[in-house]
Amino acid sequence: MASVNPFNLSDSEEEAERRPNETVHTERSPSEGAPGPPPGNPFSPPPDAEPPTLLLSSNRTSPSGEGSVSVAATSAMAGTAETRISVDGIAAQLLRDQYILTALEFHTELLEAGRELPRLRDYFSNPGNFERQSGTPPAKDQVLGPGGPLHRAGSISTLDSLDFARYSDDGNRESDERVAESEVTSQERKNFKSSPEIQEPIRPLEKRALNFLVNEYLLKHDHKLSSITFSDENDDQDFELWDDVGLNIPKPPDLLHLYRNCGVSVPSPRDTVDVSVGVDFGDLPGNCIAQDPPKKPDLLHQQQTEVVQELEYQISLLTNEKQSLAEQIKKLQRCVPECMFMLIKLSPAFQQALLSFCRMCSDSRLGAEVSRIADSEESVMLMLGRCLPHIVPNVLLAKREELIPLILCTACLHPEPKERDQLLHILFNLIKRPDDEQRQMILTGCVAFARHVGPTRVEAELLPQCWEQINHKYPERRLLVAESCGALAPYLPKEIRSSLVLSMLQQMLAEDKADMVREAVVKSLGIIMGYIDDPDKYSQGFELMLLSLGDPSERVVSAVHQVFIPAFAAWTTELGTLQTALIPSLLARIEKLLMQGEHGLDEHKLHVFLSALQSLTPPLFAVVLQSAPFTSRAKVTGDIPAIEVTRFPRPASPLQDVATIIGSREMLSALLLLYDYQLEHEGTTGWDSLLWVVNQLLPQLIEIVGRINVTSSTCVHEFSRFFWRLCRTFGKIFTNTKVKPQFQEILRLSEENVDVSAGNDILTKATVPIYATGVLTCYNQDEDRKLLVGFLEDVMTTLSLSYAPLDSLKASFVELGANPVYHELLLTVLWYGVVHTSALVRCTAARMFELLVKGVNETLVAQRVVPALITLSSDPEISVRISTIPAFGTIMETVTQKELLERVKMQLASFLEDPQYQDQHSLHMEIIRTFGRVGPNAEPRFRDEFVLPHLHKLALANNSQTVESKRIDIATQLFEAYSALSCCFISEEVMVNHFLPGLRCLRADMEQLSPEHEVRKHSCVSMSIASSLVGEDAKTKFLSKMGQLTTSGAMLANVFQRKK
Repeated sequence: MASVNPFNLSDSEEEAERRPNETVHTERSPSEGAPGPPPGNPFSPPPDAEPPTLLLSSNRTSPSGEGSVSVAATSAMAGTAETRISVDGIAAQLLRDQYILTALEFHTELLEAGRELPRLRDYFSNPGNFERQSGTPPAKDQVLGPGGPLHRAGSISTLDSLDFARYSDDGNRESDERVAESEVTSQERKNFKSSPEIQEPIRPLEKRALNFLVNEYLLKHDHKLSSITFSDENDDQDFELWDDVGLNIPKPPDLLHLYRNCGVSVPSPRDTVDVSVGVDFGDLPGNCIAQDPPKKPDLLHQQQTEVVQELEYQISLLTNEKQSLAEQIKKLQRCVPECMFMLIKLSPAFQQALLSFCRMCSDSRLGAEVSRIADSEESVMLMLGRCLPHIVPNVLLAKREELIPLILCTACLHPEPKERDQLLHILFNLIKRPDDEQRQMILTGCVAFARHVGPTRVEAELLPQCWEQINHKYPERRLLVAESCGALAPYLPKEIRSSLVLSMLQQMLAEDKADMVREAVVKSLGIIMGYIDDPDKYSQGFELMLLSLGDPSERVVSAVHQVFIPAFAAWTTELGTLQTALIPSLLARIEKLLMQGEHGLDEHKLHVFLSALQSLTPPLFAVVLQSAPFTSRAKVTGDIPAIEVTRFPRPASPLQDVATIIGSREMLSALLLLYDYQLEHEGTTGWDSLLWVVNQLLPQLIEIVGRINVTSSTCVHEFSRFFWRLCRTFGKIFTNTKVKPQFQEILRLSEENVDVSAGNDILTKATVPIYATGVLTCYNQDEDRKLLVGFLEDVMTTLSLSYAPLDSLKASFVELGANPVYHELLLTVLWYGVVHTSALVRCTAARMFELLVKGVNETLVAQRVVPALITLSSDPEISVRISTIPAFGTIMETVTQKELLERVKMQLASFLEDPQYQDQHSLHMEIIRTFGRVGPNAEPRFRDEFVLPHLHKLALANNSQTVESKRIDIATQLFEAYSALSCCFISEEVMVNHFLPGLRCLRADMEQLSPEHEVRKHSCVSMSIASSLVGEDAKTKFLSKMGQLTTSGAMLANVFQRKK
């Protein structure tokens, strides 16, 4: 099979055309294994001559081969001296028979003799004569000849790459300065190709050839728009001409043809011959000189692949040279003024003077930037880095956020660290006082920057900008720093996150005076807690939680509950310290606070600790669900019922939603089904997390509740709300089976439990209102309401019959009465007391009406409260009747219906005017106390026509009281009532007819008081001065006389104040 001739024998073809009688044989002789010359050619070597040597590479050619060929040619010419052959004919014959080295030597000798042959000059100066169009370059150092492997020489690429000194006749082997680049690179490339795991990158000429074929494919298959786009993206290439690619080979088939013939060799259209170079057949093994065996397809493919690689390498060299020259041309074009291309020759001075009229400015900074157009991506970044600091100050403040993308991109890609730092400084100082939207834009850009550059550059470049502005005078800038710390937390190294950033936020939380800054700090601290992984930071996180909970700003405290505590609880859950450290620490602080507050409880601190416990309830329940025995059996399926809307209390934020903590509402629903079933049927055996709640948390909480002062409505409300949320979170079954039994065990409703002398006074403690309002009100079904009613009736009965203080019952009524839902229920409880057989219980019920009237609407007051009070006001027991007076007074203070007020007025009048009550000291005391309490807030007509006249009568009657203790008691209560009423607007008529006469009577009583009431005596004297001012502007002169008294300022300040 004939192989491809690697030479373009253009001269041989021309000579053959001139001598048609001669033929050029290209067939190989089986016996010789080498191409033979044409018969009868006088310049052909004899049969015993060595085969012609083909110089393929200047560094691999043996000089001995050239000598033999030269001798053969000389002897041949000597034998035919009679026939003179021209020098051009000798050159043509040498080139025709592929005696390339002989032709080269012949060409050199002619040059040295001063004779240059055009044929040889043109041949050796044309690189195309030494490129293989197709063929099989051997691997490494050998070629496969017809009989086997043959030692090969290198290949000539161009005449310039030859080392003439090496092969010159004078033997001088000094190298020319122009050593061909291909000599070294060719060997390196061969070494590179010898490693199969390394794949060469695409070369420029390969890319241009592929681009041409792809564009041709797109056009042929009607992808015209894609072809246009593809051409625009490769505007440095002409897709109309294949020659623009730069390869000295014909255009290959289209992509479809190449794809279908992938792996199959494409025959060359030209006739080719096999050439063996520099081989002595005697040196070959015997088995190599044989008939030409058929070449295997894979071997042929390998040879062709190597030829392609050889050509690609040559192309890459040319491409690199072309690109280098193109860059040099560009540089020259930039340096040479346009006028240099003018046909008119001008002197440099004249040119400069002429161009000065163009009015160009390249001396300034901006002129230099304009005259120097960026020509690469790096130069664009450098130009932006130089120009942006000058652009930003000239942009309107309201539009500067438009520069954020430009600043960030430049800061990301700029090669100089100093310039990047300047750009990020500009970013953080871009807007003097950024609003919310502008801060969001900057934060978004910072996060994008962090994602792009990685943790190391975020630490080195962004964090210093935050640190610089931590004490900025504008709160908006400090707010940006606080928000940045949280936004960048996921992209910072973990060591920096838990050290430097945490310290920055802690400093801002403790020192910053702006509420909005501290709020952002708390939220960022929550984000930090979500990413922290250093267990040693737990104590620092706990102290930060307490510090932020004690912040005076409500918005800061709200952020703690919404973000910080849920994130901190999630971290402690991962550490396993939620039940072992976090919650027990808060409980210990509450107990310590109660022990220190025997003489005055710090209610604010108690609120802080309880609110933290309340926010930890959802994470605690999530831990119970996730560590339950049934957790592994929970499956999310389509038939799982949805969770009721009222199943859980409304969370303060999504982070407190149990579904968010668990992962999804579907998974939570599946777990809740198994949770309720486990509690109802299988119990809590082996359920450590729930057993901790039942056996440790609940008993400790109930013990704490028993030590709270029941008269502190704030503490009762806080603990009631906490237990309500705890029970609603853990569910109804848990509340009925675990919480209620523990309270009921303590609150055994019997008279024994209110024996104060024996220390068994649990029913008088805050346990009663907290159990009633925090546990029994969690669920509002009929059985739950009946249980609450029964509990309150039993407490009222037990406390009444035991003569115990009613503070716990009052606290329950106050807490429940704040919610209108329970008004009907409380009225039911009181009616039970109204009809009770014991007068003690009826008295208690009458006093409870006073607490309930303020929150009940007037309809219920008219229909349920007043009838019950009137019933009690006619009770056989005088104590019961007296107990209704405060409730009647409260109705006069709060109700506006005239008919209702008249009924109450008539009932009070009966108490005052009925002869049977004239000697009822307790009744008079209660009436005076009630008038002093409700008089300032009652209707003016009721005060002027009813309250003040009856106070006058009571004061006058007290003057004739013979029992000194009773007289002092009445006088003291009258003084308190007059002190409260003196601040009201009183008409002159009422002042003269009732107020001042009553004061005179009171003065007479006060003069009889003991010395310990000296202050009241002086106050009464001061008020009696008004008795001399009748007929004048009583109020003005009374106040002016008050200023002339010698009584101390402290005494005067207390003159008209009501005793607390």
